[in-house]
Amino acid sequence: MTALRVIQWTTGKVGRHALKALIEDERFELVGLYAFSADKVGQDAGDLVGLPTTGILASNDVDMLISQPADAVIYTPFEADIEHLCRLLGSGKNVISTNLLVNLGGVQNAQTRKRIEAACSTGKSSLYITGVNPGWINSLTVLLTAVCRRLDSITIDESADCSHYSSPETWRALGFGEHDCNDEMRANCRQALVSFQDTVHRMAEGLDLPLESLEFHVEHARVSERVDLGWFCMEEGTVGAIRAGWNGMSEGRVVFRTRVAWYLTRALDCDWVFDDDHYHLVIAGDPGVDTRIRFEAPDYWARGGWGILTAMPAISAISDVVAAQPGILTLRDVGLSSPGARESVRVEK
Repeated sequence: MTALRVIQWTTGKVGRHALKALIEDERFELVGLYAFSADKVGQDAGDLVGLPTTGILASNDVDMLISQPADAVIYTPFEADIEHLCRLLGSGKNVISTNLLVNLGGVQNAQTRKRIEAACSTGKSSLYITGVNPGWINSLTVLLTAVCRRLDSITIDESADCSHYSSPETWRALGFGEHDCNDEMRANCRQALVSFQDTVHRMAEGLDLPLESLEFHVEHARVSERVDLGWFCMEEGTVGAIRAGWNGMSEGRVVFRTRVAWYLTRALDCDWVFDDDHYHLVIAGDPGVDTRIRFEAPDYWARGGWGILTAMPAISAISDVVAAQPGILTLRDVGLSSPGARESVRVEK
């Protein structure tokens, strides 16, 4: 079997997990590595993830990397760069992105979509956006509807203790640590959570149901005491948890619901109850489906190990994306990609 040539684009929280998986998987050949941080430039890819040296050095030379022959790029930056993205696609490289292109308005944004489609047409390449939620979870939910002869509605609830996710900029954008829950904060939340529209869009596309409108909702809860996580501090009375989501209308009724409940502490001045299961998927229909998913971290995982949940669906999709038609791919084009056959199984200790 000829290994697929892959470039890893950035080495942050998610990128490091993707990079490690690429190096260890015989189905893939790492042929390039883009580093956003100057201190990583020149370092061997293996050294960056605690593996033997690979001979592939991290680089910030975009022109060189784009000229490098490759079948696919695993794209994991914190913010998407439309110029980089379109140049990669235009050069004929398929891109699997864990970034939902939120800062570009998402793939539903007309201008963004037009540029990406043009780049895909030029390069005869594909863009597929993965992730967990949006991404893997909504793919799984659509798959579960296969047992239903009638579908009434789908609800995806995500509940997460996010105190391990040390990204102050993320939580500030959602109003965490702030006293005032005003209209501006709610507007900021809507923008910050615009990616979760993608969950609804993907399910509607996957089920061939016309999506008529989307409605956003959000509410905040304040901490009952001062909470200092070391990397982020919330004074008493400031926001420490959020519940938000999108309702999707189809055929004159709410058919799709995607909701998140995120908290940095349970010390709140309200009676909110958080689910210990990470995901609760409910399909109302004939028959109905009620599924709960809880991810269990191995003892050897570091505190930031949860990034693997975002990285691995992208790695698992590489072969399917490379084989797919050019363009922006949907669940009907790729579906729920499995890891595929591997020549060996490694047990990490």
